[in-house]
Amino acid sequence: MSHRTCLVLAWLTLIGCTARPVDSDTSATEIDGSGGDTLGTTAAPGTTTTTTSATTPSPTSGPGDDPVVTSTSTGVDPSGTDSDTGGFITPSDAGPTGKDCDQWTQDCPEGQKCNAYSGDGDSAWESLKCVDVVREPDGLYEPCEVFGSAVSGEDSCDVGLMCWDVVDGKGTCIAYCTGSPDQPGCADPDASCILTSEGVLTLCLPKCDPLQQDCPGDDVCIPNPVDPAGFLCVLDGSGEEGQVFDPCEYANACDPGLYCFPPALASECDPQQSGCCLPFCDTSLPNTCPGQGQECLSWWDGRPPGPGLENLGICGLPM
Repeated sequence: MSHRTCLVLAWLTLIGCTARPVDSDTSATEIDGSGGDTLGTTAAPGTTTTTTSATTPSPTSGPGDDPVVTSTSTGVDPSGTDSDTGGFITPSDAGPTGKDCDQWTQDCPEGQKCNAYSGDGDSAWESLKCVDVVREPDGLYEPCEVFGSAVSGEDSCDVGLMCWDVVDGKGTCIAYCTGSPDQPGCADPDASCILTSEGVLTLCLPKCDPLQQDCPGDDVCIPNPVDPAGFLCVLDGSGEEGQVFDPCEYANACDPGLYCFPPALASECDPQQSGCCLPFCDTSLPNTCPGQGQECLSWWDGRPPGPGLENLGICGLPM
């Protein structure tokens, strides 16, 4: 039985029944690995200060609750405990967490590296510890393996790298971000830094084009909360769902080419749900949006577009 480590990205604006302000200064959020139930609001990538409601949503805002980093499973969770969820495994909010080292500076003793792991027995990364580096470690973007569970923190990657996108114990080495929490960056210019899990996961994920959906494997291309004009590849958390007009809660809960937008952007969406899977579109092409009355609305809404993404739009009802 295989399991797949999956990043649940819920950094977007909660769509409520009443209008509430969206703070444009919170476009980057940290994903809470505790699995708390408190609902929170943050600005969607690239939004300006505005008021969002169920009836007049911003095209670039989406749903979300207090974000978590967790795993998906097809019946067995990474710790080896049987699970019948078949989808996102909600991590426990109990148990100790700790940061015994600094992944930014890699301050572990020689022969070890600082890596993220689950310190409370659930399936979320919320802690950091020093682990041994294998004798011949795998390099950036090379195949790797994890030892023990997918969230054990022990893998075959070199210092500054983490084994990511794990299936049956095998994955790919991805770099931790360079710099500092205040000035994060990536050594690879084709990668983009994302800070999640209260600063535990600081990963350089591949950049991508949401119209091309050019991510490796079955990853999905979605907005980067740290870079308002950027998009990055994350794991597809849609499972059996995620088709057009399906309800969604998380930023990566829709199939490639779709994104979790406010349900008010399509009459076919369930208005009682927090989000709805709707397609990206090209504003320079004839309208092919699937919903009745939908148009290809500019993603940028007057903001400076990302390089090569000037024609990026989303399918929605005109407001």
